[in-house]
Amino acid sequence: MAVARRELLLRVHSYRLRREDLEDCYSQATYELVAHARRGGAFASGAHLANVLEQRFVSRVHDRRRALAGRSPIQATLERARPIDAAAEQPLQVIDERADLETLVIRRHDLGRVRVLAERLTPDQRLVLATQVGLQMDCVTFCNRFGWSSEKYRKVAQRARARLRELMAIDEGRVPPEGPGRISA
Repeated sequence: MAVARRELLLRVHSYRLRREDLEDCYSQATYELVAHARRGGAFASGAHLANVLEQRFVSRVHDRRRALAGRSPIQATLERARPIDAAAEQPLQVIDERADLETLVIRRHDLGRVRVLAERLTPDQRLVLATQVGLQMDCVTFCNRFGWSSEKYRKVAQRARARLRELMAIDEGRVPPEGPGRISA
């Protein structure tokens, strides 16, 4: 039965996977049925056996498609991988899909500088900036919590941003820039 149905099922489901993957799925389904029969399992008729074979095959095809779609990270990675022999035909170009590496490095560097330079702000300025950036707290909530007027909050925030910009500009001109473990002049 497995030999008789093989080509038909592979042809019918050829749009779902590559031929090699379909053959793997068919082999798995056939192996499961052989193992079932060896354990004493029986089928009511040839038609029943053919239906069970197709059902198991389609189930394996669906499993394989889910794995390739990302449920299995290793399968998804292997599916997108290029064969090594293809690299010999043309130069292999590695593409980082996350972000431009230079931009990512610059942003991380700037963030580290902000953390170090923020220590030179007044405690009130650091508090306002930390609640704006870290907690994303609005003016009304901040003023209610800390007993400030909205005008004081606005002025402290404005001065904190201006002072931090000024410190970043000064630090930008230093070689090497200040950072953890660096001596300040």
